[in-house]
Amino acid sequence: MWWDERVSARFRRNLQPTLTYWSVFFSFGLCIAFLGPTLLDLRCQTQSSLSQITWVFFSQQFCLLLGSCLGGVFKRTLAQSLFALFASSLAISLVFAIIPLCHNVVVLAVVMAVAGLAMGCIDTISNMQLVKIYQKDSAIFLQALHFFVGFGALLSPLIADPFLSDTNCILSNSTANASSNLPHIRKSLVPHHPGNLSHYDLPMKGMVVTRVSYAFWIMALINLPVPIAVFFLLYKERMVPCFNSSSHPLLSADELAMETQPAEKDDLPTAVQRPHAARGHDDLFSCCQSKNFRGASYTYFAVHITGALVLFMTDGIVGEYSGFIYSYAVEEPLSVVHKVAGYLPSLFWGFITLGRLISIPVSYRMKPATMVFINVVGVLITFLLLLIFSYSVVFLFVGTASLGLFLSSTFPSMLAYTEDILQYKGCATTVLVTGAGIGEMVLQLLVGSIIHDQGSYSFLVCGMIFGGLAFTFYAFLLFFHRMYPKPSSDMDDASPDKPAVMDDTGQYQR
Repeated sequence: MWWDERVSARFRRNLQPTLTYWSVFFSFGLCIAFLGPTLLDLRCQTQSSLSQITWVFFSQQFCLLLGSCLGGVFKRTLAQSLFALFASSLAISLVFAIIPLCHNVVVLAVVMAVAGLAMGCIDTISNMQLVKIYQKDSAIFLQALHFFVGFGALLSPLIADPFLSDTNCILSNSTANASSNLPHIRKSLVPHHPGNLSHYDLPMKGMVVTRVSYAFWIMALINLPVPIAVFFLLYKERMVPCFNSSSHPLLSADELAMETQPAEKDDLPTAVQRPHAARGHDDLFSCCQSKNFRGASYTYFAVHITGALVLFMTDGIVGEYSGFIYSYAVEEPLSVVHKVAGYLPSLFWGFITLGRLISIPVSYRMKPATMVFINVVGVLITFLLLLIFSYSVVFLFVGTASLGLFLSSTFPSMLAYTEDILQYKGCATTVLVTGAGIGEMVLQLLVGSIIHDQGSYSFLVCGMIFGGLAFTFYAFLLFFHRMYPKPSSDMDDASPDKPAVMDDTGQYQR
């Protein structure tokens, strides 16, 4: 393999859990991207208005954020984490199967809220478990994890596309006038921002003609192997009732010798045993308890906060750019035709997925801190060039692809870097996942309001400001990293600044 034998041995030892977490993140991606393309057909199915149906977006995003905050609750034991992942991935399949039966917009919003909670739990728990397993080697596996969410996000719109209505799916006297604008309306829909579409008269009463149900049932079947894979992992770990007595197989002598070799000169000693009840990786509410702050230096909090703020900005850029790039392109001064502009969101997500695939081997050769630096600088330069060449349609496509590449690996690289600074203590994963979720929801709403008031050019200006803030917060994170206390053998075990002692055998711990 193109990585060294120590990492390869660790991967072989944890092959089943690693593949399981990757597959669960595929479920996450499958569920996160289908709503936009299918929303007009769901509007017909529920016979609701554009403003009513966009609340379904909001219910999913809000509960995804809530699920991310609560996901750490299930980290206390491996059994809790796996049962939560099993329930969440199974819930996503059930949601896909139930959506065609939802003929009321409120019921649909509740179902999508359940999906959001499941997605939030998957997001937090999968990241946490991979960091726990691989620790200093986690960067490459986190990059692969986030490739799978991109792959799922690309696949679900492709599944839905053949079943989307070409004409208005509610037949009435006004259907003919609205049908010609249907592709434009579909591409312009973003969470809770249908204001610029209010002049389109879409009928709410009449005969419903849509085949989108087949797309959801296909996605339910595609996702079904994921909860089955989690169940098999539970079975292997003897966590299914009546099968919990066996112990884990020991490492072979060769694997043990290979995996206990230090990866870098700054690795912690491997002879020390893992603490019986290591702190860290709590849910957001446990992280905020005052007992966790005792003895912590200001840099301990600063690393958490600045890391979360970087992801607040970069994931916010992903949300607002994918949501509004179509609307920006079809308006003046570019005035791109609707069909051509419709390729921009797909191009953006395609290059995010491609970038995550490229980042898997790159992350083995390059430190996470370096990758994040390249990402935030690349985002800033890309937005600057988009502003300079704002009248060029060609550069809009080039810039969209470039932005997707630079944003692709930011989250997993930042997560690996921040956890490494904190020596796998504290609440970095939970705080960073929550910060990213808040940014994606808040900045999308903020940019939508600004574009409505100030015009389409403000879309790029906002992106430039968010990119500049991401770079600034990252510079602060580098500063606090230098100030953060180095590992010391005489630190108090109760201090949050004390590094977690790593189990370099890589054995999957219960």
